Amino acid sequence: MTHHEHTLHAPGPQARTPWYRTWTGLAGLGGAALAAVYLSLFHVDHALDALPLLVLLLCPLMHLFMHGGHGHGGHSGNGDTDRPNKRGTP
Repeated sequence: MTHHEHTLHAPGPQARTPWYRTWTGLAGLGGAALAAVYLSLFHVDHALDALPLLVLLLCPLMHLFMHGGHGHGGHSGNGDTDRPNKRGTP
């Protein structure tokens, strides 16, 4: 191999931009902020009436978005994945 072949390599995967740093995400966050200000200033009674429903809707959303990082593919099925091994080391 020549020196030129050693320096060339395939580019790695590019990091994805978080949704809140895109123009669409910023516009959505701005719109949500404006809606929250409008509701809190002019429609407090309506917003408070909808609060129990919003809390109930939060439960399925938390299940959808918060279960992504558990690594579900590596479970052995015996239920003691969080316990230390017999020697006491994790």
